[in-house]
Amino acid sequence: KGRAPYLPPMILRSIQVGVPRAYGAEGAEEPLDRPWTSAIAKQPLAGAVWIGRLGVAGDMQADRRVHGGPDKAVLAYGHRHYAAWRELLGRPEVGPGWFGENLTIDGADEQTVCVGDRMAIGQARFEVTQPRQPCATLNRRFHRKDMVKLVQVHQRTGWYVRVITEGWVEAGMAATLADRPYPQWPVRVASELMVERARRREECERLAACPALSESWRGTLLAAAPSL
Repeated sequence: KGRAPYLPPMILRSIQVGVPRAYGAEGAEEPLDRPWTSAIAKQPLAGAVWIGRLGVAGDMQADRRVHGGPDKAVLAYGHRHYAAWRELLGRPEVGPGWFGENLTIDGADEQTVCVGDRMAIGQARFEVTQPRQPCATLNRRFHRKDMVKLVQVHQRTGWYVRVITEGWVEAGMAATLADRPYPQWPVRVASELMVERARRREECERLAACPALSESWRGTLLAAAPSL
């Protein structure tokens, strides 16, 4: 199956939710300043939080066609990324919730988490389904035309999970790896494959065969590998 990446002890540092908000102004000359609506700006919650099949209680998405659903119920992000972003961007305010993430986990990142990993936090159980594909909303959120590119280059995308068992979760709880059936598919590797799918079709075929992978990613990878 491939060598499993080392996974250090993990702790859930914070839980975030957000609601759609309108930004920008009509007639703005700069494209990043024109009107847009998103729930990407999420705020940390205190106390125990319920996480159901479709996500964290109180969390919303502006466009349910591309966000949310059982395969992308919750977005997780590595806590150590924030310090790196603050230094790179010169933005001391960057922290949990800035990337639209629901769960901020210390000890986890795109190199150590694999597609198919099953994690336990409090009463809830999660399964990693795919890397997060950064979209233009991140450019608007950070008011930088190159933010999506920076997220991809530095491989700080985050990852989506489906909720296998609903339950109460609270910041400060341990995040435990319960099962790792597909150690050959670290989130970083899957993300690289999606970007390079046109020329890495055989690898795309293997990733698409992973039962834990989200249906949307499987469809895109299969489209890149017409022999399937």
